[in-house]
Amino acid sequence: MVLEKLGDSLKSTLSKITQSLFVDEKLINELVKDLQRALLQSDANVQLVFDLSNKIKERAKEPAPAGITKKELLVKIVYEELTNFLGQEAHEISITERPTQIMLVGLFGSGKTTTAGKLAKFYKKRGLKVAVMQTDTWRPAAYDQLEQLAKQVGVDFLGIKTEKDPINIYQAMENRIKDYDLVIIDTAGRDALSDELIKELNRLHLAVQAEEKLLVISADIGQAAQKQAQAFHDACGVTGVIVTKLEGTAKGGGALSACSVTKAPIKFIGVGEKIDDLELFHPQRFVGRLIGMGDLESLLEKAKEAITEEDAEELQDKFLKGEFNLIDLYHQMKSLKKMGSFKKIMELIPGMGQLKLPTEMLDVQEGKLEKWRYAMDSMTKQELEEPEIISAERMDRIAAGSGVSIGEVRELIKQHRQSKKLMKMFKGEGDINKVMKKMQGKLPKGM
Repeated sequence: MVLEKLGDSLKSTLSKITQSLFVDEKLINELVKDLQRALLQSDANVQLVFDLSNKIKERAKEPAPAGITKKELLVKIVYEELTNFLGQEAHEISITERPTQIMLVGLFGSGKTTTAGKLAKFYKKRGLKVAVMQTDTWRPAAYDQLEQLAKQVGVDFLGIKTEKDPINIYQAMENRIKDYDLVIIDTAGRDALSDELIKELNRLHLAVQAEEKLLVISADIGQAAQKQAQAFHDACGVTGVIVTKLEGTAKGGGALSACSVTKAPIKFIGVGEKIDDLELFHPQRFVGRLIGMGDLESLLEKAKEAITEEDAEELQDKFLKGEFNLIDLYHQMKSLKKMGSFKKIMELIPGMGQLKLPTEMLDVQEGKLEKWRYAMDSMTKQELEEPEIISAERMDRIAAGSGVSIGEVRELIKQHRQSKKLMKMFKGEGDINKVMKKMQGKLPKGM
C-alpha cells in the first residue's frame, strides 16, 4: 500500500475516537498528538502539521449538527482537514487542443522516462491518439528505454538517436505531432538543478510552448520536494507535479504536503512499478484510502477497464446463485488481476481496508493464475463444469498432465469452494456487514 505506515497510524488514531465513550478535551488532544506523530514520521512539513493541528482543535469545538454524533463529527473534521492538507481537490489535465503537449521535467532518477510511458498508457486507454517524444540527449539509455516503452504501450515514438540538440529534435518532429491528440515530451535531467539544465529547459520551453509542464519528482526526497518544485517552476513555469515511487517510501507525506502549497499542484501519483500504476491524484479519495474509508469511484473506474458490463452481469448472476464453475473462477481472478493486487483493491472498498480477511480465501499470488490455467488445460470438460467430482485420484492425474504440483491443484479446488461459500453467504445475508461479522467477528464501528 502507498504510505502504509502512515495509513496504519491514522487508522489507529481514528479508532480511539470510535472506541471512546464520549468526546472531551483530553481525547481531542490525544488525537492531535497522534496525528502529528504520524504525519511527522512520514516527513510532512512541520509548520503545515501544526497548522493542521490547530484547525482540528478549533473545529472540534463546534457543536454536532442534528443527525450526527460528536464522534462522527470529529471523524468528519479529521477527514476534511487531511484532504485540505493534501491539496483539497483534483487538478485534471484538460485535453482540448490537438495536439495537446505535455513536457516532463525533473532530475536524474526521478522516473521521468518511465512516467512518460505510464502517461501514454493512461491516456491511450481513454481513447486518445498518443505519441511520446524523446529529447533527452544526455542519458545514453533514454532513447532506447522510451522507444521500448512506446512499443509496450502501443503508441508512436518520435526521436532522433544521433541528434545532440533537443531543440533540433523537436523542430524536426513538429510537422508530425499534428497527427496526434496528445504528445508527451521527455526531457533531459541532471543530478542537480544546474544553470546548464535551466538554460536547456528554458530553450525547450520556448520552442515547445507546451500546454502542460509537469515536474516528475521522487517521493523519497520528502520535504525537499517543495524547494525543487519551486526551482523548476521558476525555470520553465511548471503547471503541475507527478510524485513517483510513493509505494516504496515512508517519506511520501513530505512530497505530497509540500507540493500542495506551491502553485504547481500534484496531478498524478506513481503507485507501483507496473505500466498501469499511475493514478490521478484526488486528495479526497487518497485520504479515504489512508484512513480506511475506501474509494469506490476509483474501484469502479478500475473495474470498467478490467471487465465488460455484460461479463460482469453474467458473473454476478452466477455468483449470487452459487453456480459458477472453475472457468468462471479463472475469469474472475484474471479480471481482478487486471485491476491490480487484491490488497490494493481492498483499500478501495469502504471498511474493507481495516479488516484482516483470510489470506487463503482472498489473495491470489503473482504467477498463480498461470499455473491454474495449466491445471485446467489438463481437466476434462465435465471436471471444469462440475469441480465437485474432482477426487484425489483425479487431482493426481491433473497434476501429472499439467506439470504443476498436487498441492497447487488442491489449492485451486479449495479456492473455488471458498469463493462459492462466500457468495452463498452474501446471498443468504444480503448485508455485507453481517457477512464481515461472520468472517471476522466484528466490524469497527463508526467508519
